[in-house]
Parts: sequence; structure tokens; C-alpha cells
Amino acid sequence: MRRSGVPRRPGHRHRWAAALGVGALVVAGGGGLAAPAQAMVTASVPVDFPTHCIPPAIAGIPPIDGTTKASITVDNAAPKVGDTVTVTYTVVEAAASNPVDLALPADIMTPTGKVTVGGAQSASVTVAGPKKNDPVPGKGTFPSFSMTGTFTVTAPGSITLSPGDYNIHTSYIMELDTPCTVIDPPAPVSETIIATDDGGQVNERAIQLGAASGKAGDEVAVNGSKFTPGADITLAGRAGDTQTADTATVKADGSGGFSGRLTVSDPATTGIVAYEGGAWDPAKGAGPQAYTVTGGGGETPDGSQQLNTSIRAGTLSMVQAGDSVEMSAVDFGRGGASRGSLQTVTVEDFRGGPAGWSLTGKVTDFQGPGGATIGASALSWTPVCATKPGSPSTCAAGSEGSVGSAGATLASTPNGTVTGGEFTVDARLALNVPAYTAPGAYSGVLTLTLT
Repeated sequence: MRRSGVPRRPGHRHRWAAALGVGALVVAGGGGLAAPAQAMVTASVPVDFPTHCIPPAIAGIPPIDGTTKASITVDNAAPKVGDTVTVTYTVVEAAASNPVDLALPADIMTPTGKVTVGGAQSASVTVAGPKKNDPVPGKGTFPSFSMTGTFTVTAPGSITLSPGDYNIHTSYIMELDTPCTVIDPPAPVSETIIATDDGGQVNERAIQLGAASGKAGDEVAVNGSKFTPGADITLAGRAGDTQTADTATVKADGSGGFSGRLTVSDPATTGIVAYEGGAWDPAKGAGPQAYTVTGGGGETPDGSQQLNTSIRAGTLSMVQAGDSVEMSAVDFGRGGASRGSLQTVTVEDFRGGPAGWSLTGKVTDFQGPGGATIGASALSWTPVCATKPGSPSTCAAGSEGSVGSAGATLASTPNGTVTGGEFTVDARLALNVPAYTAPGAYSGVLTLTLT
């Protein structure tokens, strides 16, 4: 067993081994600006994308690599920032079909899934459908189904919507899942909407910097586009969300472009913005673009001493509280859920850069006596993630659902101007054991990967 005090390395994988009553789990681990808007809103179109589906273990058939046809629609194709948009994800043709010879009656199928939001903002929208379906013949094709969810518009501009992973849950005699994941995410864009600010105009203003870093007192070139022609533009340094005393003014030309230079003297500066008017207004500005002050500066006055220090970037690492998970026993002939809790994972992100992180997991089949197995798709989790106070990033727990051999997200943090922090990740585990599974001890390996 590994102890929590062992050294941690980014990307390092720890393997845990155990044999648990009826269910044993072995765990391993390892470790701006909105885009310019399009001229018009494009209509929703069905898209095809390769999908990896894992039938329930009871079906006794291998995973299915097929093609899903799906479409995304919205209730508001031209929302304003702050509006809530309802998204409908329709699977026109599923990559998987009824995996057993037994016909499935009506209204026993409950779908869930994800919609990937890109462009002016990034998000993953959870969608779910009603428990409603037409009868499905044995080994027959799953009927078309729809799932809905909502997201809040946080930025003006072009927002793209793509279909993501989905799961088909059936409740007939047994509770079974058929999870399907996008093989090469993201899937093609099915819907594009244009979000506007309260004034009804899309902010297309943009700036580019001549350099991403410099010593205190250095000038940096700032070029802008799509500002109001002839407008007075303020260039300013930013320390987080606070404007510094480093400012300069330029005037936009007849096309709304400008070229200027800003002297950055404040060592705390982390970004540069440009805006019209007397104060920062996200509707009339652009940025922040990341900028780092590397030290140095102007002449040192007589009788004084310049003090220099530096902050060393650290690593992204994880440590697990233990190397085995004891799950509850299940009675032969009755089956049901073998339950347990993931050993707590502590993630430390001390890199100090703009990148977030993602902690994912995948599990093997559970091996039992005499070659008996319980399929990987039978293991599901309910993730929980907590952020230590003061951390720049905020941890988001992954979605409840099947883990499977294809894997699922346990927790993540988004990209940002400055990221990092300390986080604790847990999950409630449930292994769906068929009623007449051969008695004995079963074990599987759950591998956690931090990237």
C-alpha cells in the first residue's frame, strides 16, 4: 500500500489492489475575449459523429463503435447576456441498439447526455429526457429520443453547440445502462447562436499585444480592431480585476483600428485591456490579454537598493488517501448495488499558469471466481469536489453516471487568466450486480488520470 506521504509527480499513476467481498475495486491514478460573431445565426443541422457504446455486461457482446446522428436546437437563437437558453439534444439515430433478444416495452428508457458549448463561452450542459419511448424489438434499433437542459449566456458573440456523450438507461426486469461516448470530441457543431449585450450589439472589439511579457518599465505594443471609428481609446494595465496606474490613450482610425504603446511599470500587472469611455466597460472594451512583468525596471536612485525576487511555478499533482475501496456485499439471487466510497483524492495545482485540469477515471471489468465477470459499465459514481478557500480556480464535479472502460470525468477546473489551488475530490460508488452472479470475491481496477 502506498502512503500519503510519498512524493507526488505530475502524471504519475498509482495502482491500488484489493479483493472485496462481492465487489472489489482496485484504484490507480496519474496525473478572454469572446470570438468574433458570425454575420448570421446558422440553422440547426443534424450531424454524424463516431461513437463508442458499451452494452450492459449481461448482453455478453463487445463494445460497439458506430455512428450517431444527432441535432441540437434552442428556444432562443438570439439571446442576451444573462438570458437562460433551453437546449434540446435529439439523437436521431443511436449508434447502439437493444443489446438483448428480449423485446423492450414502451416507456422504460431514460436518456441523459451532455451538450458541448464553445465559441464565446465554454461549458458542458447536462441534458436529460423523459422516461418515454416506443416499444423496441429484441436486438432492434433504439428509437429517436430527445433530452433537454439549460445554460446561462455569460458572454456576447457566436456560441456553438455540439452533441456530446449520452447514456441510454433501461428499467425493465433489471436496471441497465448503455453509455455512448464521442470517440474524437468535440462532435461537429449542430447549432450556432449569436448572443448580444444589453444594447443588442455584439462586441467584436479585439486587441493583440506585441509581447506577452516584459520588465517593469518596458513598453508593449497594443493593436486594436473593430472599435468605434474616431473614438478615444484607453489602454490600461490590469492586476486581476483591478486597473493599475499604467494607462495610455490612442485614437481609433476611420476603420476602428489603432496602434499604440503602453508602458507597464506595476509588477502586479497580469493583463492589458483597451476600452472606449472614461472607465472599463466590457461592452465597449477588449481584453484582458495576458501580460507578465518579469522584473527589472528603470534606474535605481542614489542611496537606494533594488530588491528582486521571483515566484517559482510548481507542478500539477495528486495524492490518494488509500489504495483500496471496500464495497458492500450483495446477495446471490437478489443482486443490486454494491456500494462504497472512493478514497479521497487531493489535487494540488501550483503551476500558476492559465491552464485548468481534468481528473478522469476508467475501470476494468470485475473479475470473479471461475472466470465470472461483472462488466465495467456496471460501475457508476456520484462525484463531489471541494475547493480550498483562497484558490484562484473553482473545482467542478463530474456528472453522475456510469464510469465504464471508456471512462468519465471525475472533476475539473476551467482555463483562466490565472489558475491554481488545492482541491479534494470524492465520489460515491455503486456497482450494479446482476441477481444470479456467481458467488465469490470480485475485483476491478479503477485508473485515475490527472491532466
